[in-house]
Amino acid sequence: MTALERLYSDYSKDIYRYLFSLCRDASLSEDLTSEVFLAVVKSIGTFRKECDVKTWLFSIARNKWFEYLRRKKRTIESEALDEFIELKPSVSPSVESVYLTDELVKRIYELIDEEKERPRKVALMRIDGFSFYEIGKACGISENSARVMFFRTKEKIRQKLKEEGFEYE
Repeated sequence: MTALERLYSDYSKDIYRYLFSLCRDASLSEDLTSEVFLAVVKSIGTFRKECDVKTWLFSIARNKWFEYLRRKKRTIESEALDEFIELKPSVSPSVESVYLTDELVKRIYELIDEEKERPRKVALMRIDGFSFYEIGKACGISENSARVMFFRTKEKIRQKLKEEGFEYE
């Protein structure tokens, strides 16, 4: 048995349990555990034995978890920001993200900041990936009110973007 195989057999269940405790998703925990040991294979030569192997493995697992969360947040944010752009029917929806330039994203956030407190909170929570149910509870309104408020805020911002020349063909 090689050293890597021994590491895997000795620690994979602990790493899996740790990741499962963070995400409560068996499939995701398995994927992240695989990513941890792939990272171990790539970086085993850099392990300096300044800490326990288990500590090193858990720090890699923690980093893989945070990496996953950053990827997920970017995806959610990008999809939510896409809703603020009104594309002409000739533009394929699959390329919407291409249009989210830094300038446009900055302008969308500026326009959201100009909104009253509740519509601003609804829009920002939606961009952060919250469901309308969660937004409604946090804002003290119904789920449907949260949907309507987001729709109205989104339409208002789309109109302002259009007036400012942020229209795509």
